[in-house]
Parts: sequence; structure tokens; C-alpha cells
Amino acid sequence: MQFVLIADTFPPLRNSGAVQLRDLAREFVRQGHELTVLLPSADVRGASLSEELGGVRVLRLQAPKTKDIGYIRRTLAEFIMPFAMRRQLSSSVLADEKWDGVIWYAPSIFHGPLAKFLKRKSRCRGYLIIRDIFPEWAVDMGLMGKGLPYWVFRLIASYQYAVADIIGVQTPGNIKYFENQRQQRGKVVEVLQNWLDKPASNPCSIKLDNSLLAGRKLFVYAGNMGVAQGMDIMLELALLHQHNTDVGFVFIGRGSEAARLRIRAGELKLANVLFYDEIDPDEIPDLYSQCAVGLVALSPLHKSHNIPGKFLTYMQSGLPVLANINAGNDLAGMIRNEQVGEVCESNNIYELYQLSCRLLERLESDSEMAVRCRKLFDREFAVKKAVEQIVAALG
Repeated sequence: MQFVLIADTFPPLRNSGAVQLRDLAREFVRQGHELTVLLPSADVRGASLSEELGGVRVLRLQAPKTKDIGYIRRTLAEFIMPFAMRRQLSSSVLADEKWDGVIWYAPSIFHGPLAKFLKRKSRCRGYLIIRDIFPEWAVDMGLMGKGLPYWVFRLIASYQYAVADIIGVQTPGNIKYFENQRQQRGKVVEVLQNWLDKPASNPCSIKLDNSLLAGRKLFVYAGNMGVAQGMDIMLELALLHQHNTDVGFVFIGRGSEAARLRIRAGELKLANVLFYDEIDPDEIPDLYSQCAVGLVALSPLHKSHNIPGKFLTYMQSGLPVLANINAGNDLAGMIRNEQVGEVCESNNIYELYQLSCRLLERLESDSEMAVRCRKLFDREFAVKKAVEQIVAALG
């Protein structure tokens, strides 16, 4: 079958969404399908740029810049984005192409008009993959009130939901946000778990055995460090572990809070903490082989359910987790039921510290924990399962 995937992130970007979509695209090809990925790009000279990556046809369409710019400019650019992409597509080598199914990935919430155009043109069904529920999460985080901007964004998101025939959410707990859609005839809302492919195992540029933390049991965090993660409590945890010279903390990545967290670690004189810049995703397995525990952090202000991509990478590598997440998140039950780590829902530093000590003890006494992590990944998060589910829904 022939499918088209609309997104606003893809390699060479290294964020979790780009890695996820790269893995999804590869698996479509492995299962014998033809996949075209449509991406907006402000760097394309001319209307479009066509390329092939691992058997996947990628078409980058000229559109306004939406990354690393001011809030107002970004909003306007994202609003224009689907219309610009449609115009450039109409003059590209794929102008007359038709597909058996349209798939699009949120974020962004602005792909609805392009998805509707492609669905109507190809007379096919559409599958919306939702990884965060915007603008609700921004309100939860205190980044936005329920004023005019909220209602505009909500209207745009609702239009996107209306275009989709199938909506795939991250966890059962997120289905409640789509009760109106579920009541519509022919509309399906289902759980589509996050996924990852088996990464290439490239040597990691970070050699922790040569660092100041050599020989310690290391807690590692690799990923985005932004407001949504609420990372300050992890520095507080490192402070409480200062006396324990057998334990260290490693933070790797980028984000709006990364620079501030580095400064804060210096102010606290944390001799058991190291920060590194973002690394290639294919170096992650070798990085994790040098560590003992993976850290998961989500701000307690969240009200929706979220299974971060980094949790999948930990499970894939057999790395137990220590998680500090919002109360009631479906992820908490998964960690406890599968016995793959410890989880704190109170955002209380002393409870988190006690859980970290208990997890360190469990690492010594429970030799099957790494096995359970890998089994959980294979059962719930393998990319093969995600593609099969999407194809079945669209078929």
C-alpha cells in the first residue's frame, strides 16, 4: 500500500519526534509499503526538495520558519504552514500522486487543512497520531491562560480532530479528552503506544569511565530539558546524594532550561553531576551501557498522560527507571505493575530520595529487572506493532 506521512520534524533533527518518525518510516518500508514523508522547510531553495532516505521518499516543501523564533511569529508561521505546503506540493513532482492512507503527527496542531486536502484528493482515510494534547497541556503548565489565544488554538486542534478518521493517543487515560470525537459516527479513538526501532549501536562520544564520576552507579537523563520536564527536583536529588561517593548523575541534551540547570548545579557545588550536550541518537545504547538507572521527569502540573520517548529508550536498553511524574499518570501504574523501577507522584524530594535508595538496593538483589525492561519494550513499544496497527486501521 502507499501512504503519506505529514510531520514537521524528521532527521537530520535529533529530537525524540524526529527519531520516532524516522523509525516509523523505516518500518513501513520493511513491511512492504511505500511511504512518502511531507515536511515543511524554510531552508529549501525553490518550491521543494525530493530525496530518498533508506527507501523512504522525503519531500521537503518550502514553508515559513517555525523553529527558534518568537511566539507570535511562530504561531503565524505555523498557521500559514499547511497552506504553503499544499501550494508547493501542487507544483512538485508529486502533484498528481494519490495515496491509500494519510497519516499525520501532532505536534503540530496545524496540519489539518493539508491532511483534509490529501484525503479528499486520494479518497482515503486519515490517521492522526497525537503525542501531546495542546493547548490543554500549556494551560496545565501555566504557560497560557484560557483567554483568546487558548480558544483559537483549541479551535484549530478541534478542526484537526474532525479531519481524522482514527485518532491514536498515547495511553488509555488520554482517551477521555476525545469523548466528543468518540461519539461521532465512524470516528475511532484508540491507544497507539509510542514506539522505537532498534537503534544502530554506534560508539558513544561520552566515555564516563574517563570522567570525574568513573566507578559510580550513574543515574542518567538523556533528552529535552524544558519547562514541561520539571528538572529542578533532579538536582535536589543529586544534592541529597552528595555524601554517597558511589552515586553520580549525568544529564545530556538541550532545551529551554538546560543552561539554567547547569548554572544551578554550579551554585549548589554539585560534585556528583555532569552535563553534556546532545548526542546522536545512535550513540544512546552505548551511553546507557555505562549507566545504572534512567531518569524520567515530568512536571507535576501536567494533567494529561504521557509516556516520554526516553522511557522507551531506557526499556529498550534494559535500564530500570526512577521517575518523578504528575499524579495519576498512566506511566506510574506501568512502572509499578511491570516492576521496572520506582516512581514518585508526589513531587516530594524526600520521597524521591527514599525511592532512589530503594532502587539502588533492588539493583543488587533483583537480577531480572533488566530482563523485564526489555520484555516490556518488545511487547508494547516495538515499531513493528505500531505500523501494523496504523495499517489495519486505515485498511
